[in-house]
Amino acid sequence: MKAIEAVGGLDVLIDNAGIQEEMGSHHRNHAHFLYVLGDIRGDSTAGSIGFDVVFPVQDHYRTQPPPRPLAGRAEKVISLCGMQEASREGPCRTMSTTTNTSAHHTSTIGAPIRRNTELALLAFAVVIPVFAYANAGLAINNQVPSGLLSYGLGLGLLAGVAHVFVRKFAPYADPLLLPLATLLNGLGLVVIWRLDQSELLQSIKQAGTAAPRQLMYTAIGIALFVVVLIFLKDHRVLQRYTYISMVGALFLLLLPLVPGLGANIYGARIWIHVGSFSIQPGEFAKIVLAVFFAGYLMVKRDALALASRRVMGLYLPRGRDLGPILVVWFLSILILVFETDLGTSLLFFGMFVIMLYVATRRTSWIVFGLLMSAAGAVGVACFESHVQQRVQAWIDPMKEYILSRQGVAGHSEQSMQALWAFGSGGTLGTGLGQGRSDLIRFAANSDFVLATFGEELGLTGIMAILLIYGLIVERGVRTALAARDPFGKLLAIGLSGAFALQVFVVAGGVMGLIPLTGMTMPFLAYGGSSVIANWALVGILICISHSARRPAPASNPDMAQVVHR
Repeated sequence: MKAIEAVGGLDVLIDNAGIQEEMGSHHRNHAHFLYVLGDIRGDSTAGSIGFDVVFPVQDHYRTQPPPRPLAGRAEKVISLCGMQEASREGPCRTMSTTTNTSAHHTSTIGAPIRRNTELALLAFAVVIPVFAYANAGLAINNQVPSGLLSYGLGLGLLAGVAHVFVRKFAPYADPLLLPLATLLNGLGLVVIWRLDQSELLQSIKQAGTAAPRQLMYTAIGIALFVVVLIFLKDHRVLQRYTYISMVGALFLLLLPLVPGLGANIYGARIWIHVGSFSIQPGEFAKIVLAVFFAGYLMVKRDALALASRRVMGLYLPRGRDLGPILVVWFLSILILVFETDLGTSLLFFGMFVIMLYVATRRTSWIVFGLLMSAAGAVGVACFESHVQQRVQAWIDPMKEYILSRQGVAGHSEQSMQALWAFGSGGTLGTGLGQGRSDLIRFAANSDFVLATFGEELGLTGIMAILLIYGLIVERGVRTALAARDPFGKLLAIGLSGAFALQVFVVAGGVMGLIPLTGMTMPFLAYGGSSVIANWALVGILICISHSARRPAPASNPDMAQVVHR
């Protein structure tokens, strides 16, 4: 008798008479097929067959094909007859064995390659910013901008390079992610250039040459996007570095606290200086933390899903399982205290709670996470002056504006200016290039770039921009639903959740829904760290999407062996 060691609560026994399985009740009603992919190492003396990688039964259903085997690898497909509990004298079982070699015939039927759709949408995503660029230039000085051709060619070339590599390395990926990110990035470049033309902002050194630098950051971001596509052929490789990613994320978060390296800019220690460049490590830490959370929760999700008792309709988690969420909560509080960065603190804790809920399907984790987040924020605000100023500016922005104009230190006027910008834009806006670019004097092209869009494009334009962000999040969630492995599901939902939370905390702060956080809108706002990190995030989502949509190879009938009773 030979045994196959499997995960997910399943032991499969093979003997000369057939195949029997022993399954726990948790998986019995969900198992149709078990797909085992890996190197087969038969050992007649030891009487065992080993597998490098084993996929849990409960994560694969009849409608999903098995994972695609690598060249020279072997694929085992074990069909379970029915959904009843099996016994050692149970019904017959069928096992087919196929080997994937260079001569193995594969089929790609069933998963359309939609790269031509992506190319058409990408052309549309380039034309709109070019038209907006020309429109803004005509509105400012009645002349077509001299850099229109170079801008259009540059943006088109970058988008084309990204598309070529997606077509080569991720042909089955979602066709909307790349065009949507390109559209946002292009519109952001237009508004940053438009603010560069403001004489007032140039006089106070808040603008002038930001657009060329942002285009350079975009090129670096797309280069990193390409690197991700080339080297991340299988996103499951990241699972091997679960705890290494935890150490890497902590290292990135602690860098701004290093004396001589970190910088305190406008009350927040979230930057480091490398030569003439300033880098925000937290933007990259969110991706690394998502990898750690996905790997950790995939292993611990069964234990975290257990409940102790029911209170007011909610199943509360067991006390022994509160360790992970307490550690992440404590880390978020430390970021809030020592780096005075409210946005990053909310982002990390919110991302973990979202992934924890998806992994366990326990609503109690959401409630518990919200209560902990509120308690931590209130507790820190009681003794942290920077957080108190943000809360005060949110509660009474007009008072803060008056005190700031009177020269009183420790007060800001941007919250009120942003509300005026939204109000003056109305429903349809003043038009690109026709707004008062001096309305927001500080961080108009970074933290408050959404207010500039609100003034010149109005409520309609803001809703359109938020819709584009929503589509990116929706495609990320769809990718998570389509992913065939639990690690890919959790990683995709974590990255999508982090992206959505960043949009919410920035847009909510600028619109006065929540206190200002100091974060920037992905792709729209000026800032190298943000645009580079978010291009890497989109690259990882495209890799997961490609793996989820890629069809399984058709087995070669000549290589099949059927064993039955």
